[in-house]
Amino acid sequence: METSKKIYIFLILVIAVIVCIYAQTIIIPFVLAVLFWFLIRVIKKLLSRVKFIGRLPRWILTLFSTLVLIGFLVLIVTMISSNIAQLSKTLPLYEANVKNITGKINQTFNIDLVSVLGDFSKDIKFGAILSSLLSTLTGLFGNAFTVLLYLLFILLEEPIFPKKLRAMYPDDKKFQHMNELVNKIDHSIGNYIALKTLTSIITGVLSYVALLFIGVDAPLFWAFLIFILNFIPTIGSLIATAFPTLFAVLQFGELGPGLWVLVVVGAIQMVVGNLMEPRLMGNSLNISPLVVFLTLAIWGMLWGISGMLLSVPITVILIIIMSEFPGTKPFAILLSQNGILNDRE
Repeated sequence: METSKKIYIFLILVIAVIVCIYAQTIIIPFVLAVLFWFLIRVIKKLLSRVKFIGRLPRWILTLFSTLVLIGFLVLIVTMISSNIAQLSKTLPLYEANVKNITGKINQTFNIDLVSVLGDFSKDIKFGAILSSLLSTLTGLFGNAFTVLLYLLFILLEEPIFPKKLRAMYPDDKKFQHMNELVNKIDHSIGNYIALKTLTSIITGVLSYVALLFIGVDAPLFWAFLIFILNFIPTIGSLIATAFPTLFAVLQFGELGPGLWVLVVVGAIQMVVGNLMEPRLMGNSLNISPLVVFLTLAIWGMLWGISGMLLSVPITVILIIIMSEFPGTKPFAILLSQNGILNDRE
């Protein structure tokens, strides 16, 4: 029996991986819709604490919270589009500055890099690099209609779901157990998304002010990129700092402004990521740092940057679900940070 169970588990894992690879165009928009739904629930909870607004019917709060989120996303996309247009106009300047930079490096270090880097710079198409960079961001909003459609049906399903759960589990103990499991997922994912969004906004706003002061082109675009990449654990902040640093060097044609961007934006990342974020989040997610890194690599391999962005919420859900079943509980303990599964309230 034990052998057959292991075979079944292995087959289920293989099927799940195949489905994740070949059905990602369906799954990714749905997962994004679920995350937006969690954000709407967070906004709704905040609004319900306001005296007069909290007395309104739940459906009005849900509608208003949804409109707030959609309005914010539309505003951001509009502002980013104008910044991208501004950035595209300055691309020829960046390409011309490559030769100036290689010349300065050659003169400073007395190394014959001009010919090597000169040929290399001819092959570099910064327009193509920027396009590939933007394609990922465009992909996140490219399926906007599909995400909104999923989100609409999730919102319509929300008030009916408790009745369905009750019908599925007529026994009071089983119903209470499943209701607690759903509440755990809601609490953990909701907290993570809310706090991560807050810290990413703080990082993006401070980076915007710094980039604007230094004089980097399209500071809002780079701030938005920093905001998005901060959702990727560990390496996201490094990439978010590297991109504006590189383009600052290309824009000004010298290393000075790039070093300023590296120092200032890097310092913001360090303070928010290492001091503020741990204080806000604590150990509520209870995920091993090694597991975070591994899941980042696995989901990144399956779904690219979108998978990296979604890796932590998906892992949290898996740990909570696996902790509720005796057969998978050891795996949940292995994935946890401290080996204790019942420390989340």
